[in-house]
Amino acid sequence: MRRRSLQMIFEAGQGHPGGDLSATDILAALYFGVLRYDPAKPSAPDRDRFVMSKGHCTGALYTALAGAGFFPEAELSTYLQPNSRLNGHPNRTYLPGVETNTGPLGHGLPVAVGIAIAGQVDNAPYRTFALTGDGELQEGSMWEAAMLAGHRKLGNLTAIIDRNRLQQGARTEDTNALEPLADKWRAFGWEVVGVDGHDHAQLLSTLDAPARPRERPLCVIADTIKGYGVSYMQDKAGWHHGVPNPEQYAQALAELTDSEDQA
Repeated sequence: MRRRSLQMIFEAGQGHPGGDLSATDILAALYFGVLRYDPAKPSAPDRDRFVMSKGHCTGALYTALAGAGFFPEAELSTYLQPNSRLNGHPNRTYLPGVETNTGPLGHGLPVAVGIAIAGQVDNAPYRTFALTGDGELQEGSMWEAAMLAGHRKLGNLTAIIDRNRLQQGARTEDTNALEPLADKWRAFGWEVVGVDGHDHAQLLSTLDAPARPRERPLCVIADTIKGYGVSYMQDKAGWHHGVPNPEQYAQALAELTDSEDQA
């Protein structure tokens, strides 16, 4: 997934590789171990819902959707091209598997809360998941949504924070400090769990649990590294968006291949 999303960005000449690479393991765990869906019936009423609140990280999202069977993997080669369904931000009108359009930060979690409320009212079996960036938490709409979810005791809702501690241009704590982050979510009535966002076993056991019905929404703070897997991108704010040159691209592919072989 990392190699393919990086290839998409390199060929398109634009994209957000840092956040794609930090979120890949989370998306892999969700789509290939947690979410209940049928790509042949993307609108099935009992499907789990996933909202990509950090909607600029479409390189990672589209590789997950293609791998899950929502559209042919060959279509990934059209990323960001004219008339392609694979826009820079996901569009539910064009692409199966996308629950709602996202891009402007602060929109996805509020929509996910609305979806979860609908499920609560209907006593529906589906679960709702939303993946947010940590810089995105500086949007007031995120905390309005968090407050409502806690008030409604939305046990069918899970918010996952891609906690790579970087946003466009700077560190989150230098821009508008988020810590103590876990305490803030607990204060809004959420259950909070911290995980290594690159550890598949931790992600799977946390996201697919619990066996008992929850009485509160769950916030999973996933500690990640921006640009994970590519040495010159890791923990660098400058790779929030950008395109590697040919030499950097070759190095990135080699490093990602080596890490996969070692795994």
